[in-house]
Amino acid sequence: MYSEKVMDHFQNPRNVGEIENASGVGTVGNAKCGDIMRMYLDIDDNGIIRDVKFKTFGCGAAVATSSMATELVKGKSIQEALQVTNKAVMEALDGLPPVKVHCSLLAEEAIHAALWDYAQKNSIKIEGLSKPKSDIHEGEEDESEEY
Repeated sequence: MYSEKVMDHFQNPRNVGEIENASGVGTVGNAKCGDIMRMYLDIDDNGIIRDVKFKTFGCGAAVATSSMATELVKGKSIQEALQVTNKAVMEALDGLPPVKVHCSLLAEEAIHAALWDYAQKNSIKIEGLSKPKSDIHEGEEDESEEY
């Protein structure tokens, strides 16, 4: 069901933890499945991500996508990190089951939320970055609820 890479990043996650006085911290969640992902970025004066850490509460796929996302942005510029999509995370993990695609969306949103926090703290605008959602289902109609 899961690729070897997904299992490896779940069982041996990279970059777990927190960064004290992080340049940017982003927290996103998914109310439907209960996953919560927090990403910490340490960005230098040249806009390069020197270090990145994460803490994730969720399923194995959520841990694996968090881990892979940190690997994909570490050492990259802010603009390069902004280009990391959920599709890129999934491809780097050799795919995810359809029911776990939302985990890769969380990883993308966590990166964006941390970059947004960095931009807010430094009173800068990052071209192409918009305010992230705290819940990836924000703004969606929930057809399962009955009134």
